[in-house]
Amino acid sequence: MTTDNSLTSKASITRLSPAKINLFLHIVGKRADNYHNLQTVFRLLDWGDYLHFLVADTVVAIKGQDVSNICRQLLTLSGADTITSVIEDNLIVKAAHALLAAALQSKKLPKQLPQVCIGLDKRLPMGAGLGGGSSNAATTLLTLNEIWRFNFTQDELIKIGATIGADVPIFIFGQDAIAMGIGEELTAINLPNQHYLILTPNAHINTATLFAHPKLQRDITPLSIQTIENQFDNYLQHLTAPYHNVFTPVVTSLAPAVDEALDYLKSLEKVALGTARMTGSGSAVFLPLEASIARDKVRLAKWISAAPCAGYVVRSL
Repeated sequence: MTTDNSLTSKASITRLSPAKINLFLHIVGKRADNYHNLQTVFRLLDWGDYLHFLVADTVVAIKGQDVSNICRQLLTLSGADTITSVIEDNLIVKAAHALLAAALQSKKLPKQLPQVCIGLDKRLPMGAGLGGGSSNAATTLLTLNEIWRFNFTQDELIKIGATIGADVPIFIFGQDAIAMGIGEELTAINLPNQHYLILTPNAHINTATLFAHPKLQRDITPLSIQTIENQFDNYLQHLTAPYHNVFTPVVTSLAPAVDEALDYLKSLEKVALGTARMTGSGSAVFLPLEASIARDKVRLAKWISAAPCAGYVVRSL
């Protein structure tokens, strides 16, 4: 399947579904809806899954208002068999369903649409805090919106994406951002390019378990957007107070593999000239690399070889 950004009949479109990291992650309070208000800075990476969209010649007549049935007729998905036991639970399918439901509600759903086959080339580990599933959902929303010519705006797609998952909006936003609320209140931030050494230990702690943990700090003093913008030196290459990831002490206490991976990266800090940390609610951990270290492929290969789990050198998108 070749990359082709033109949306013609029989189009074959390949899109990167990028990973993200959180440079820091604070919880500033609990909401009335039982979700938590967060503050974080998201960085998108040039590393991720790939989604292949094949637009078929077959055109389906849209009948009735059963969105689930319409979605089944229009969409097929391959490469996701090991992710969810029920295909409708996959975030790619949920994204397509949400997009079609929004089109129906806003009277943008035409009388017929072409079938689309989506192939998932899964490269990101699941449950790693890298946003893989959310990125897949966002890439699906963006691409199907173009293929089916619904013409939803970015803001409209972000609102649709937020109904699927809290991390979906950042991937629709498509650039590094300060995030607040549950992650859907986004403000672009311009940060210098960076390289990272990322380790992905084989561990996963249920997110609901983490949010319910008695030792999770949920009352971090909120920071203004301007403060976060002005203090990027405190969380970009290094991580200094008040910036931190509130989930790190909880996850490392529950998952020895994450603790081991993070300790390994900490042992490299003096040479890498960066501060190791965890992304999201884990399990992936990363170390920002000083520019000269990022160019030293021999050294990096040795570091990855000696790591206690799979490692990757990636750069900001």
